[in-house]
Amino acid sequence: MPLNGKQKAFLRGLCHELNPVVFVGREGASEAVVRKTHLELEAHELIKGRVGDGCELDVTTIATALAEGTHSEVVQVIGFTFSLYRKRKKKSELKLPV
Repeated sequence: MPLNGKQKAFLRGLCHELNPVVFVGREGASEAVVRKTHLELEAHELIKGRVGDGCELDVTTIATALAEGTHSEVVQVIGFTFSLYRKRKKKSELKLPV
């Protein structure tokens, strides 16, 4: 389910106070990074990630690849930082606006 503009704006506001929990290095969106992203999304629903200087791919490409690999949505990409959202199957804590 794609997020609408109001929902993305709401999630962007929540992202400001988050620290990155997924770090992408030289290997890019490897299987290990996808697994880590999946685990963090299950734990937090909304996460922030950061792409290191050694990565040859741009941040938008990495964020899109991770979103596809984890069935999540890209909320925002700023500089070397990206945010992803995926509603938790059980006990969802975030209530998105309609």
